[in-house]
This record gives sequence, structure tokens and C-alpha cells, in this order.
Amino acid sequence: MLDAAFAVFSEHGIAAGSLNEVAAAAGLTKGAVYSNFASKDDLVLALMEEHAAARTDAALAGFASAEDSRHGLVDLAAALVHAMRADAAWHRLLAEYFAMSAHDPRRREGLRRRRREVRDTAARAVARVADGLDTELPFTPAEMATVMLALSNGLAVEADIDPDAVPEDLLGRVLLLIAGDAVTAARTRSPSARDASPG
Repeated sequence: MLDAAFAVFSEHGIAAGSLNEVAAAAGLTKGAVYSNFASKDDLVLALMEEHAAARTDAALAGFASAEDSRHGLVDLAAALVHAMRADAAWHRLLAEYFAMSAHDPRRREGLRRRRREVRDTAARAVARVADGLDTELPFTPAEMATVMLALSNGLAVEADIDPDAVPEDLLGRVLLLIAGDAVTAARTRSPSARDASPG
């Protein structure tokens, strides 16, 4: 159903796309759609939340498994950049829904609530990575999640407007400036060095 919704809203936009079209694309009745989602807004928000959480988790999982921290940050950024270029439609949907919510308090609250859930998911993943490295990042996990989402979404908009304005390695360089030193220090700290430290 979410795949069908993405196809419909990507082609027609959120405002113009209908639940009838989503149901038809999914091979379901409109009633079946409503049995899972109370409204089109709920469906759109669930769609965006699922995508953002999956993308962030995948990028952080790749970073956590990398042998070298600086390459890990660059790889994390590359995964986000690849996703934002390949999935430009997702960012257009987020931008459209944000614009739709600007003068609708109910929509705005729904968007705020779902984005908090996305940030919380990303923050938990960041915290797991930081705990695994036994290090303290320059921002809290919640702040780091916000920064990652803001950079990814903002750069995606700029890349959609003018691809030449956003080099492939730009996000990687920014993440290295933000967290490179802390992560490198944690990964190069040997267990014996930690054992020998006082306290």
C-alpha cells in the first residue's frame, strides 16, 4: 500500500492524488485503505516516516560496520547523498506536505509528531553507534539526528534545483568537520590504552 501511495503521490502530487487512485494502484478497495489509515494525511505521514527511518538506519548501520572512522563518516554521507539523489521525489513530497501544513494547524501538528518519531529513531541509532565506539559526540544524539536530517533534506532540495551546486562529497566533508575528530579518537583508542588510564 505504501509503495502504491508513493507511486501515486510522486506522479500527481499529494494534493492532487486521491485515495481511490492509491487503492487502485495497490489492487485494493478504498475501504481497505481506510482500514489501515484514517485519512490521506495519515497515509502520507506514514509513508514519509517509513522512508526517512529506513534511509537513516541503513546509513548508520553502514557507518557502524566500517573499519576506519573517517571513511565510515564519508560512507555514511555517501549513502545519504545517493539516497537523496535517487529519491528526489521523497523530498518533493516532504516539501509539498510542509507547504500544505503551513496554514493548517491539524496537519502541522501531525507532521510535527511524525517528524519527532523519525528524529527519535535516528537519535537512537546515533546513540547505539556512539555507545559502540565508547565516545561522546560533539552533539547529543537527538541534535545529531536533527543535523543529519536537516542537512540531507536541505541539500536534496538544492540538488534538485541545481545538481551542480551540491558536490557528491559535500555532506561527507561537513560530517567530518562536525564529528570526525571525536569518532577518530574513539576508534584509535586501544583497549590497552583505556585499561592503563587512571580511574
